[in-house]
Amino acid sequence: MKVRSQSGWFSNGLFWRTFFLLTFLITASMVAWVASFRMVERGPRAEQLAAQIVSVVTITRAALTHSAPEMRRELLFDLASNEGIRIYPLEKSDKIVPPEDSPIVPELEYYVRQSLDENTLFASSVNDVEGFWISFNIDDDQYWLMLDRGRLDRTSGLQWLGWGSIALFLSLIGAVFISTLINQPLARLTAAARAIAKGRQPEPLPESGPTEIEEANRSFNQMVADLNRVESDRALILAGISHDLRTPLARMQLEVEMANLSDEARDGMHSDLAQMDSIIGQFLDYAKPFDASNLETIDLAALLHDVAAKATRLTDVRISGDIATSAEVAGNGTELARVFSNLVENARRYGKTPGTDCAEIDLRSRVEGHNVIIEIGDHGPGVPDSECERLLRPFTRLEVARSQANGSGLGLAIVNRIVLRHNGKLALKGHDETHGGLLVQITLPLQHHRRHG
Repeated sequence: MKVRSQSGWFSNGLFWRTFFLLTFLITASMVAWVASFRMVERGPRAEQLAAQIVSVVTITRAALTHSAPEMRRELLFDLASNEGIRIYPLEKSDKIVPPEDSPIVPELEYYVRQSLDENTLFASSVNDVEGFWISFNIDDDQYWLMLDRGRLDRTSGLQWLGWGSIALFLSLIGAVFISTLINQPLARLTAAARAIAKGRQPEPLPESGPTEIEEANRSFNQMVADLNRVESDRALILAGISHDLRTPLARMQLEVEMANLSDEARDGMHSDLAQMDSIIGQFLDYAKPFDASNLETIDLAALLHDVAAKATRLTDVRISGDIATSAEVAGNGTELARVFSNLVENARRYGKTPGTDCAEIDLRSRVEGHNVIIEIGDHGPGVPDSECERLLRPFTRLEVARSQANGSGLGLAIVNRIVLRHNGKLALKGHDETHGGLLVQITLPLQHHRRHG
């Protein structure tokens, strides 16, 4: 599944919108949860730490008070080495650094002083030795009891950061999964719609999942079936009409040959019948289905040279231009030849250079990236830019074309239909910047890009 757009990974697509929204909500929820947890557990935690400190001070004071004087040095050594508890005499000259400003410190001091003494001192450093310092009395003497910080606060900031990072990482994976789950049906629907726009038959969308997706896919599948039925009926009707009309046309041609008519009248009727037969042929070309399984590798340069050679046999056409030599596309050779022949014929009819009876046609092709671009331009009057899009619709002609009473208005529609079926794009420019005439630009994917794309 393709979830990024042509502009890059960070696009304005639904996937990234959903992903960033979920990421923001998850991050905000985690921050709010941690802040709430720290606030709620501050009181119980301060009370628990105070109970531990009071227990350590009480036990240590009782041990020192009731131990024999000759055993106190050994007792102090055991407390320092085994329990991490150090006892120092409290001197008035001690250099004391107050405890760090923390939300839990005032509550901790309050609970300890309630249990020990209102004059109990606290410090984070005494005489440049860092730790958790608390004062206590033995008779009239004052002492410092120092504990390691890790013994009181076993959850450090780095641990919180580590746990938060793991939780955020797992949440982001979940956000990617949820975003993909939401985006996948829409991406599948978009791909199917693009396939229909290019004249291809998409695979039916799965009619399962959430109710909204299921209903949308079912409606889309029904729409595709209706379009196929309409397309099939239209092709059948056009083919039937065209087939039924050619039988009386052939009979009329025979009757014209056998009729006692002047040469001028006979030529005129033959011209009219030939025009009707050409229009019927265009109907058949427009209605003919496209088989994507019969695509082959086409040497576009050879095809364009062949089209140009056939056109130059006409006395009112001159073709020039630069054709790329290394351009292979996947397609139907007959269909692509019809595209370029129709465009050259269209330029011959309506793009004659002003003041002459000759159509000067520029036929160019070049490779850009993974595509080949073919341009067919004339030096004629061109067309208004506002009419370019309308010309690609079936049965549409300009006033000049109508005045010639030739054709059915299906020529460019057939060309556009074939180009779309070859995964290409057709664009009209009403006035070529170089010569002023109509410029037709066709973009087709190269063979190797189509195979691996």
